[in-house]
Amino acid sequence: MLDADLKTQLKAYLEKVQQPIELVASLDDGDKSKELEALLLDIAALSDKVAYSGDGDDARRPSFAIRRTGTDVEVRFAGLPMGHEFTSLVLALLQVGGHPPKLGADVIEQIRGLEGEYRFETYFSLSCQNCPDTVQALNLMSVLNPNIRHVSIDGALFQEEVEARQVMSVPTVLLDGEVFDTGRMSVEQILARLDTGAADRAAEQIQARDAFDVLVVGGGPAGAAAAVYAARKGIRTGVVAERFGGQVLDTMAIENFISVPYTEGPKLATALEQHVKEYDVDVMNLQRAKALVPAAREGGLVEVQLENGASLRSRAVVLSTGARWRQMGVPGEDEYRNKGVAYCPHCDGPLFKGKRVAVVGGGNSGVEAAIDLAGIVAHVTLIEFDGQLRADEVLQRKLRSLPNVDIKVNAQTTEVFGDGRKVNGLHFKDRVSGESHRLDLEGVFVQIGLLPNTEWLKGTVALSPRGEIIIDERGQTSVPGVFAAGDATTVPYKQIVIAMGAGSTAALGAFDHLIRTSAPAEAEDEDEAVAA
Repeated sequence: MLDADLKTQLKAYLEKVQQPIELVASLDDGDKSKELEALLLDIAALSDKVAYSGDGDDARRPSFAIRRTGTDVEVRFAGLPMGHEFTSLVLALLQVGGHPPKLGADVIEQIRGLEGEYRFETYFSLSCQNCPDTVQALNLMSVLNPNIRHVSIDGALFQEEVEARQVMSVPTVLLDGEVFDTGRMSVEQILARLDTGAADRAAEQIQARDAFDVLVVGGGPAGAAAAVYAARKGIRTGVVAERFGGQVLDTMAIENFISVPYTEGPKLATALEQHVKEYDVDVMNLQRAKALVPAAREGGLVEVQLENGASLRSRAVVLSTGARWRQMGVPGEDEYRNKGVAYCPHCDGPLFKGKRVAVVGGGNSGVEAAIDLAGIVAHVTLIEFDGQLRADEVLQRKLRSLPNVDIKVNAQTTEVFGDGRKVNGLHFKDRVSGESHRLDLEGVFVQIGLLPNTEWLKGTVALSPRGEIIIDERGQTSVPGVFAAGDATTVPYKQIVIAMGAGSTAALGAFDHLIRTSAPAEAEDEDEAVAA
């Protein structure tokens, strides 16, 4: 099952296992069960601390448990955790085997202190780059707290179960049989949901922080670059982010990041965070900004108010809040989100195997999505508002060569409809003839570009008609001491490498602002000075 190179790497990892573990498989006569058995036997042969048993009695087959021998510490997988989930498998082997997790002592204590019984199930797909974080977070929590149980389920392999439970996006997490959440989740995010006092404690800690020299709002490529460049100047630097990594976390293949021929979004996001944390940067994750209050006078402190009620102050601020997927804004889109309306073809595509879907959007992302989906689903209809596709010609040629793809141009999507539980189809209007058409299908993948995350800045910072933050060549906004960078700004060409450069520019602009702006002579109650 595993090639020689992978066995060599895995053997080295398994040397970190401190306590004996068992791989207990529940199998049937199918090909997938044979593959799983071969995988588990390969793993067991690499370490004398790993044993294999085929005596499992789980109703899901193929599935297996990784169990610490003589205890009830275990994690479970239903299916073969290969692809993006192979890392989840390796980490589960190590953690069940007693290898210490890379978590802060306070977070570990918080997990162990959770009371009550929790039975989690996570549906994933092997092509989903968002799923491993969720799977790994819940696996780790189940290892640390015996009251937590977790099984990860390959939705493409257990199609009947997915249909019965109306799972139409991944990752989807169920708690005690009811939907807990969908999408990527970290340990901290899950804890915030389970430990109701966590948010209040975090707000109190944030509120108590001293003022910064440079505060970066947003943790994507632009924000990470700004934080590194600011911290290297030896000034007090903070980062407040809704999720560190930003939209990069939702990016599959990255092949145009200069000097790196290929990487994937989550890997790059991890590298960004690790780089930032090499410096003395105060990172405050899982925090959403709600308002910006300009300094009362030149050289004073800018305030950033957060949704949790806390606020942060800084002599200079870099806004790098990025962008999100643009929605169609038609009836039925919100109602059927994660019930057939999806925004990530790589993640959710396998759940639509053998079904009919539409892709809305004829740019590169839309055409690439249609090409990928055509290899999984029964039929793809690509719907483009313009009179022609806007994707690169090489992509268009590939798309037109596929036998199970139809292309509709001059087509305006007007409604997504369904039966209340899932999507049944959509309506679109021919923009030339004015005629309305109906498409019967099970999935709609929206790929129509990005929308800047700047609503909270309206009325404070000058924005373009598209809602982008207007900046000059130094990243300066219309508000003194406030700079901006990345996809949320008017900088053209929304690319990772461009965002990083813009973040560096904004940080250097902020530092220049600090050294040119004299600090107040005396601190005031509402505007406490911080020495440069």
